[in-house]
Amino acid sequence: MLRESERETLCRIAKALAAQFGSNCEVVVHEISDCSTSHSIIAIENGHVSGRKLGDGPSQVVLEQLGKDDLCPEDHLCYLMRTPDGKLLKSTSVYIPDSEGKVAAIFGVNFDISALVMAEQALNSLTLTMNHDQETPARITHNVNDLLDDLIEQSDRLVGKPVALMTKEDKVRAIRFLNNHGALLITKSGDKIASHFGISKYTLYSYLDVKTGGKNND
Repeated sequence: MLRESERETLCRIAKALAAQFGSNCEVVVHEISDCSTSHSIIAIENGHVSGRKLGDGPSQVVLEQLGKDDLCPEDHLCYLMRTPDGKLLKSTSVYIPDSEGKVAAIFGVNFDISALVMAEQALNSLTLTMNHDQETPARITHNVNDLLDDLIEQSDRLVGKPVALMTKEDKVRAIRFLNNHGALLITKSGDKIASHFGISKYTLYSYLDVKTGGKNND
């Protein structure tokens, strides 16, 4: 858990970074320990970049960390995110440990590079002679319901077939993906996930424990 002095320091650093790099740079602090999964943001500067505000919910990166009990992980540097209105962000997440070495907060920087990418694409169209694969950015969500929808969609893409055609093994794989990415930490998510996959909540939680090689539909 963060001490009050640590919260104040992180908020001061967030304000300083946002001032240094201007209005395209959003800086956000998520408190992890003893916080609700629905309201993790305790400080945010230039929130117009993602459209978020104080008290809003976590991103996928934060939700995944909430589901882990391991010691402070390696910082996640310079990855791509996208906002609901289509902005492309270059993001960094720094994990802040408590006295026991567990994550107490996540300090995030999200820089809007949309205009820079447009300029780069205009130049590339003049110089490139072949296509290059591009990383697909994750989406920044404003609340946990939207985040749950995104995670369910990702689990479907992971399996690569409609739910109606999924075998039990497919559903186990999709549900374990959701669990590993923190989806089941969201309040009442079990009902929505079970309904999506056409199974009972009892079956949903049993899928987290069983090992199956079968091919029968649930």
